[in-house]
Amino acid sequence: MKLSTYLADKFYALVIFIIYIIILILFLIALKLPSSIIIFIIIFTIVIFFIILLFDYFRKRKFYLELLTKLNSLDKKYLLIEMLLEPNFLEGKILYNVLDEVNKNEHDLISNLKNKQEDFKEYIELWIHEVKLPLASLTLMNRKDKKTLRELKRIEDDVEQILYYVRCENANNDYLIKEWDLDTIIKNVALRNKDDLLALGIDFKVDNCNLKVLTDSKWLEFIINQIVSNSIKYKKDKNSFIKIEGVNYKNKVTIIITDNGKGIKKSDMPKLFTKTFTGFNGRGSKATGLGLYLCKCLCQKLGHNIEIESKEGKGTKVIITISNQSIYNL
Repeated sequence: MKLSTYLADKFYALVIFIIYIIILILFLIALKLPSSIIIFIIIFTIVIFFIILLFDYFRKRKFYLELLTKLNSLDKKYLLIEMLLEPNFLEGKILYNVLDEVNKNEHDLISNLKNKQEDFKEYIELWIHEVKLPLASLTLMNRKDKKTLRELKRIEDDVEQILYYVRCENANNDYLIKEWDLDTIIKNVALRNKDDLLALGIDFKVDNCNLKVLTDSKWLEFIINQIVSNSIKYKKDKNSFIKIEGVNYKNKVTIIITDNGKGIKKSDMPKLFTKTFTGFNGRGSKATGLGLYLCKCLCQKLGHNIEIESKEGKGTKVIITISNQSIYNL
């Protein structure tokens, strides 16, 4: 708060004070006091007035400067009141009490929203588990109809995508990080996609995946399955392949998933992990744009890194890096 701004705010007080000084001078002259005494009284009154103004200015300036500094330094602005000391002047106390009341109301609102969000998450998870039962029954009933099985598998994948979307958006502790066998996770992905791989004649290759990885098996399986599903969806017409390779370094394990499919346009690359972004390849299909977004979101929660390299018409390479540090460090 600048002094000029403060004085501008006190404009009416200054005008009233000037009028008061003029009236005081006229009154003192009417009393026929010596001019030296009149000048002394006027100067003394002006000095006292400005001392009071300056004292009030510096007292308020300290509080408002602290208020703005802490407001700018906080990521969560609603925590501002927790960082402030109650001021010792009336306007500051009123503002402090208002902020305190707003903060309490905000906490109550956030708490209610979190409870509703958690209820919604629990309902979605329950609904998904209920839906899986008839899907499993339909799969058994149509086990000889490959086309129907492929459609059921797509429904199951979409349902699972909803589940992980809810978990990614609303939860931070729905996973368990420990050592898992990478080859087991990849075998599960291959089994889930075997009908599509066989029907479309896609060569599925696995190399050097007999490794231990520090992750959550279900979440990593979902991530790899999303990438494999994309490779299947955007495959080449002939001689298509998907290759999953594991590379073991001193402090990390890298999973490289390569295909020779349609590839990705250069202009789409910066937006691949954006929610609902479908890109050029997804415009002609029923893509939701959630798959890669969820992969990125889940990798961040697990402490993994995911990168994509691609050339249009040449294929795509997805690189997932998993740290070999201790669970405590993760």
